[in-house]
Amino acid sequence: MRARHHLQRVGAAALLVALALSPAAGLLPTAVPGSAAIAVAATSGLTMNADARYVVDPEQHRVNVRVQLTATNHLHDTKTHRYFFDRAFLAVQPGTTNFKITSTGVKPKVSVSAKHTTYNLLRIEFGKQLAAGSSRTFILTFDIPDPGGAPTRSLRIGTSLVSFGAWGFGGASGAAGGSVTVVFPAGFNIDVTAPGLKEPTTDAAGNVVYETGPLDDPLKFFAYFVADRPSDLAETPLTVTIDGQAVPIALRAWPDDPTWAKRVGSLLNRGLPALGTSIGLPWSIGRPLVIQEAVSRSNTGFAGRYNPSAGTIEIAYYAGTFVILHEAAHAWFDGSLLADRWASEGFASWYAIQAAKAIGEKGVTGDPLTPALDKLRVPLNAWGPAGSVTGDAEEAEYASALKLAGLIAERAGPDLPDVWRSIHARRAAYQPTGTGGSLETTDAAPDWRGLLDLLEDGTGTPFTDLWTSWVIRPAEAQLLTDRAAARTRYEAVRTRAGAWRLPKIVRDAMRAWQFDQANELLAGAERALDDRDAVAAAAQKAGLTAPATMQTDFEGERGFAAASAEGGAELAAISAYRDAAQSRPANPDVLEMIGLWNAEPVAVLDQAATTFASGDLQGSVQDSALAKATWTTARDIGRNRVVAISASLAALLLGAWLVFRWFRDRGARRRRPAMARRG
Repeated sequence: MRARHHLQRVGAAALLVALALSPAAGLLPTAVPGSAAIAVAATSGLTMNADARYVVDPEQHRVNVRVQLTATNHLHDTKTHRYFFDRAFLAVQPGTTNFKITSTGVKPKVSVSAKHTTYNLLRIEFGKQLAAGSSRTFILTFDIPDPGGAPTRSLRIGTSLVSFGAWGFGGASGAAGGSVTVVFPAGFNIDVTAPGLKEPTTDAAGNVVYETGPLDDPLKFFAYFVADRPSDLAETPLTVTIDGQAVPIALRAWPDDPTWAKRVGSLLNRGLPALGTSIGLPWSIGRPLVIQEAVSRSNTGFAGRYNPSAGTIEIAYYAGTFVILHEAAHAWFDGSLLADRWASEGFASWYAIQAAKAIGEKGVTGDPLTPALDKLRVPLNAWGPAGSVTGDAEEAEYASALKLAGLIAERAGPDLPDVWRSIHARRAAYQPTGTGGSLETTDAAPDWRGLLDLLEDGTGTPFTDLWTSWVIRPAEAQLLTDRAAARTRYEAVRTRAGAWRLPKIVRDAMRAWQFDQANELLAGAERALDDRDAVAAAAQKAGLTAPATMQTDFEGERGFAAASAEGGAELAAISAYRDAAQSRPANPDVLEMIGLWNAEPVAVLDQAATTFASGDLQGSVQDSALAKATWTTARDIGRNRVVAISASLAALLLGAWLVFRWFRDRGARRRRPAMARRG
């Protein structure tokens, strides 16, 4: 070659992006194209220091990006070789448009070399060779436009909502330098999570400015912003007929998102009646239900929130069919029907899936309990408040609740709506049996204990094994053991009691899972029933009818001790009656017949039986004692009567004789003077 020096062009630096990191949970509708560029051909000798500035333009539905790129050639020429760069490749966000590049003294060019779902690869022509050891500054501008489409898209730029990812740019992995600045117009509520991002400031124009300052590794920086701006919501009235009842609903959407109201309204118009039919409960909200578009800022697994006291459901702009129907199901499972959060969430999810099937919405499955999540699940009673755990741990909780709700529904079968109706009517478990009992209610929604009782009462099917596997914490296992023993004893005593109803205090102890107290009461009931049976046997043998007093005491507030005491008194009265009956002479002799003359001990004993049946035990004992005394003293009374009659006859005869003598003597005295006169 004639040339003394060879000219060598170094291959262009490939700034290829690997997208991996995930933004904070609760802010994203779907998996967002992760973090910024992470891999570079750093050994090429070219670095690109980048200061990026993102300016949000809601009115134009885009973000304007300005990147100041400083390209530096770190190579050194030799005596035989001269090194220079004439182009580079830079990865930017996917879907970006309107690329422009300028530089002082040269005319660089920029074009899209390749488009991928996760990034666009730009080819930057320097316009002039970048010699060894030299640097050059370029100004690259482009737009991140809102692509429109599905509400679950991660990129939205509008007057009500902004969500997008800001990257750091650079030319060598691990090389320090560069910065990121993000500017929002005033009035937005902004959420962002990103390491290295400083607290926001406000500039002279009122814009909210986020800055990083110099970055240690700009290629690893990524920030996902979600911001909403309060505005007058556009309200769309909707009337849905649920089980023949017209239910007014107000849909409130962002003014720049009319498709949200249309989509949600269509789903509710079909889904709410299906929910009402499946759950089996009437609509009980006494005011129009307000459903409004919102940004979910919680770490929960659902992009929605229901406020029962206000009758308002907030549904995230990106919420899908499952979330919308789940939140709609909370109109029934709102905390007043079931006390435990896992139960309300689990059944709201399960019924959302059933309603989706009923209206032909496909692919609505909720949160499946995968093997990985199953390893993370905890007893449902260990659930903390909403947001107390995040990520996979919380996803495992919701998936567990849905799984258990499905198992309960499968086992309960067609009886499950009856259980909800019982709970809605505040019907307590362990209702009294027999005739004449009134419905016993409770003021509070059932917790996990009351729900178990009501499910087993309402379906006649055991659910304890499900509670053991899914609900209880280890310390609560003994409660289920004690409950099983107490329920067995309760059923045995209740069956034995027959027409006698156990008093409310026993049922209250069972409902409250106070099994020590319940067992103590049941022991008293067993003793009282022993006494009842003894009274019944004795009364039957004596031919008596037992009074209702003992049953009244047993069933009422006086209690089992009073019933047992009454039983003892009744046995004593029966004994007195039997003693009286046994004292009746089978074949009375003359003296006994004379003693029983004008006495009616049989009638008195009958009166004792009648008095006993009426519950007047003292009167019965007195009547029995009188009858017994009449029979046992009949001989003596007869003898005394014979003696008395004999004495009376003797006295009568003596009196007659004396009268006779008196008349005889008087006649004799009258005759003697007359004879004397005649003589």
